[in-house]
Amino acid sequence: MDNEPIKKEEILEKLSEFKNQNLNYSDGKILGSMCTRSDPFSKEVFCDFLDSNLGDPGLFKGTQTLEEMVIDDIGSFLSLEKSFGNIVTGGTEANLMAIRSARNITRKEKGIGDINNENEYTIPEIIVPRSAHFSFKKAADLLNLKLIEADLDENYRVDIESVKNNISENTIAIVGIAGTTELGMIDPIKELSDLATEKNIYFHVDAAFGGFSIPFLNDFGYEIPPFDFALEGVCSITIDPHKMGLAPIPSGCIIFREKKYLDIMAVKSPYLTSKEQSTIVGTRLGAPVAATWAIMQYMGREGYAKNANECMINTEFLADALFKEDFELITEPDLNIVAFTHPEINTDDLADMLEKKGWRVSVSSYPKSVRIVLMQHIKYTHLIDFLTSIREIKSDLNIR
Repeated sequence: MDNEPIKKEEILEKLSEFKNQNLNYSDGKILGSMCTRSDPFSKEVFCDFLDSNLGDPGLFKGTQTLEEMVIDDIGSFLSLEKSFGNIVTGGTEANLMAIRSARNITRKEKGIGDINNENEYTIPEIIVPRSAHFSFKKAADLLNLKLIEADLDENYRVDIESVKNNISENTIAIVGIAGTTELGMIDPIKELSDLATEKNIYFHVDAAFGGFSIPFLNDFGYEIPPFDFALEGVCSITIDPHKMGLAPIPSGCIIFREKKYLDIMAVKSPYLTSKEQSTIVGTRLGAPVAATWAIMQYMGREGYAKNANECMINTEFLADALFKEDFELITEPDLNIVAFTHPEINTDDLADMLEKKGWRVSVSSYPKSVRIVLMQHIKYTHLIDFLTSIREIKSDLNIR
């Protein structure tokens, strides 16, 4: 920072140089991101609410009311009549809140991990699928928990028997995924819910990716089993408006079945207009709340159903086209992610060759594969260009 002020024009010119280094969703070259271009209307609303701070809700009562409305609206399509939760920064924070709630409620009700009982203290355990997002590793580290990874079945969904075998007297939570980060697979949520109910264990569903598509895909004839609060064992759900919900970043969400799951995390906030605070973040931007509410009203159930269906149409088209080009699909897609390999091309090399042609794909770690997320900004014409690049790579390598 200089001593003397700099003119706005000079600052904006410099910022433009940095912005031009960024990729643009509208180019259709970003193929590995679960986020997408936010709707222009939601961006406009976002800017209007930039100065609101939900960390001090008494000063911004209108934004607080909007948050309550958004939580109820999201909860309603997740089969919950009355919802409790918050709009947060994203899936990582939402998952951290869920596991913190599970730890605190289990400590209170079962005495597991009670630090005041030094003679009988044991480290609480959480069971997550091997496919779970790395945010659960952060949660385990921050909350001093033992993280146990359950095995996956042949379709890369969590294996129920593995979960059962890993349950112990120290288990405080089980996690299921509705749209895994690397492959977009949906775990057997009902079976996990039944198991959690039987064992009286907190059950959290990470639907950061699938939450804004699964409820609406069924409107188009997809037969995706229940994953939400219609299942008795589900205590909380992570769902990200800034993914398939088309809200601006950062817009995550955590929904709890009962208020007690929020209350158990509350700490006193004496100098603020609220007496207690349950969220992890103190100063909390109100703009994502308003933008999420606005885009949900603007899209409606019909709009979200259309968006999810179009993404799946592109997913099925790409999967079929890659298969015809002799690529091997890791699994039949549950949601709008395609992961693939080629028997004659190293996966990392393939990703590098695609990047040199301008395509930004990602590489899944388990199993090792090129991963493409078919978000709203990916159009049919982009896929045609991508397949042209695929054929060029095969030709350069003398692969028929």
